[in-house]
Amino acid sequence: MQNKHDVISNIMDNMRRVFQILNEQSQRIKQETGLTGPQLWAIGVIHEHGPINISNIAKLMYLHPTTVLGIIDRLETRGLVSRNRSKDDRRVIWLELTQDGKDLVQSVPEVIQGLLGARLEGIALNDLAEIDEGIGHLVKIIGVQEMLPKPMFSLEMNKPKRKGGNS
Repeated sequence: MQNKHDVISNIMDNMRRVFQILNEQSQRIKQETGLTGPQLWAIGVIHEHGPINISNIAKLMYLHPTTVLGIIDRLETRGLVSRNRSKDDRRVIWLELTQDGKDLVQSVPEVIQGLLGARLEGIALNDLAEIDEGIGHLVKIIGVQEMLPKPMFSLEMNKPKRKGGNS
């Protein structure tokens, strides 16, 4: 049986590992592409699922649509994403990668946030609930449960969902 000190040490080591890989990947991506992790993740989602609209990207990235809109605005400014109105319903805007965006996808690795989301999808609900509960306890311990979450290593803010699951 482990003692309390050993368990705390394991928690601290595991948190350091998570922060280390996220930080290293974020720095590497920024150096190689000039993009943030969330921007590159959005490009990957559009590449895999496009043409796609903002609300569907937001669902796939587990982010608020307003947050994704800011990410897409920056990608469009860089010439990596284009917006196209639907011919059937002019209110609908489809996002697609430009040729520069497609070229970029071929040259960069998968973003850790996307990889994490995909791997979490493969975990049983009971196990996910345990992970969620443990991380929730940690968030409360350090007193940041009211802090608005940002996409990892980005300036974009993720707006919280309202009670009842509505955005």
